[in-house]
Amino acid sequence: MERRGTGGLAGTLEHAGVKMRQQDFAFLVLVGALALAAFGVLFLGPLGLLLSSLSPLLAKVRLDSLTARRRRKFADQLDDSLQLMASSLRAGHSLPQALNSVAREAEEPTSEAFSRIINETRVGRDMGDSLTDTARRMGSEDFEWVTQAIAINREVGGNLAEVLDGVGHTIRERNQIRRQVKALSAEGKLSAFILMGLPFVVAIFLVFTNPGYISGLTQSLLGYGMLAIGAVLLIVGGIWMRKTVQIKF
Repeated sequence: MERRGTGGLAGTLEHAGVKMRQQDFAFLVLVGALALAAFGVLFLGPLGLLLSSLSPLLAKVRLDSLTARRRRKFADQLDDSLQLMASSLRAGHSLPQALNSVAREAEEPTSEAFSRIINETRVGRDMGDSLTDTARRMGSEDFEWVTQAIAINREVGGNLAEVLDGVGHTIRERNQIRRQVKALSAEGKLSAFILMGLPFVVAIFLVFTNPGYISGLTQSLLGYGMLAIGAVLLIVGGIWMRKTVQIKF
C-alpha cells in the first residue's frame, strides 16, 4: 500500500527520479565495469582492472547529482506551490483539495510528490505522516516547516492560508540568500572540478602519447606505492575542497 522506509538502491533511484528497476540499473553498472576493465587491461595491463571501479563510482556520482537537482527544483517550486495552496484554501477548498490542485498544476518533481501524498491519504495513511515523509525524501527543511505549520493548524485551528503565506514569505527570503551563496561559490566549485579531473586527464594523455613514461608506475613496488599515495591525497583533497565550497544554512 505504501513504500515506507524505502532504502538501498531502489530508494536511491526513487530519490533521483530514475524510472528504472534496480536490477536493470545494476546490470548497466556491471556492463560498464566490464567494459572499463577490458579497456584498462588492453592499454594499461593488469593495473587497468582498477578502472572497473569507476563504473559504480560514476553511477553513484550521477545519482547523487540527479537527486540534488531534483531537490533543488522542489525547493525552487515550493514558494509557488504554497501560494497555490493558499489561494485554493481562500476559495473555500479543503486541505486535501488544495494539495490536489498543486499535484495537478505544479511541475515535476512537485506534482509527483504531492500526487503521492494524495494517493497515500486516500488509501488511509495519515496526512501528517505522508507530509513528513515527503519532506525527508526531498531533503527539504523548508517543507518540514510547512508540515509542522499544517500539523499545528490541524490541532489548534486558525487561518491556514495566512499561515502558509507567512511560511512562503520566509522561504522566499531563504531562496534569495541561497541563490546569492550559490553564485558566490560557483567559482570555487569550478576550480575544484578542474583540480580533481586534471590528474586523470594528464594520465590518459600520457598513456596514448608516451606509454613508456607512465609504465614505470606499473612495473615496480615504488610505482604502485606512488599511485596509492596519489590516490589517497586526491581523495583527501577532494573531500577538503567539497567541504570548503559546500555551504549549508
